[in-house]
Amino acid sequence: MTVIPFGIRLRTAMDTRGPLCVGIDPHASLLSAWGLDDDIKGLETFTRTVVEALADRVAVLKPQSAFFERFGSRGIAVLEKAVEESRAAGALVLMDAKRGDIGSTMGAYAATYLDPASPLFSDAVTVSPYLGFGSLRPALDLAKENGAGVFVLALTSNPEGAEVQRATAADGRSLAQLMLDHMAAENAGADPMGSVGAVVGATLGDAGANLAINGPLLAPGIGAQGATPADLPGVFGSAVGNVVPSVSRGVLRHGPGPVGLRDSAQRFADEVREAVSGA
Repeated sequence: MTVIPFGIRLRTAMDTRGPLCVGIDPHASLLSAWGLDDDIKGLETFTRTVVEALADRVAVLKPQSAFFERFGSRGIAVLEKAVEESRAAGALVLMDAKRGDIGSTMGAYAATYLDPASPLFSDAVTVSPYLGFGSLRPALDLAKENGAGVFVLALTSNPEGAEVQRATAADGRSLAQLMLDHMAAENAGADPMGSVGAVVGATLGDAGANLAINGPLLAPGIGAQGATPADLPGVFGSAVGNVVPSVSRGVLRHGPGPVGLRDSAQRFADEVREAVSGA
């Protein structure tokens, strides 16, 4: 069976469903805002509602693994079901796990999220490259084999990230730019775009880096963190067409009703389309 690369599948989803990623972040304050208890029942209700409301219409759903892991094996079971049902409804699932390690350990993380035999198999996963980009090779290779994607942390929206990401490498490039250049090399020749993406915060104002990696650019920070779709052209410049803005609380706070979630997601998707088309 022919494996379709993630970059092609993502481009199709963005063009047909709109360039938006919605996070599934069931942290305690959101559960409370929805009138749910901070327990496994509340987690199940929250997650099921988001999946049923959005999986058949948004391009990407991004569960944050930590908020499920905190409930132990029962939380992981909820996450497994969410991944399965989201993909069955047509959404691409980006597992926000931010894994980063070396050797066989990185290989085990890769198998968890990028091997079709795993119950947590996702369309893509977030990873951290700051043990060296080469440490990601098990994930990069397994993703390519199975038509999945990898999103690599580059310029994140948290202020503390700059002390590492803006540090200077031996050749004068910032570490973030060094990582971006590695990603561009992985994506060379891919059409319409590669399957190795970068995580670049939408709140940066000016990325101050060359983002032309021929791959997707996951842009957290839209909504509750202060960035708006109108900010995207200024941050991403000529690469804005490959941006996948990520919204979590900005959509989820409109629950618990499915109509509120759907309407909010549609508004963000329309605003992103308008901002990108006018860039």
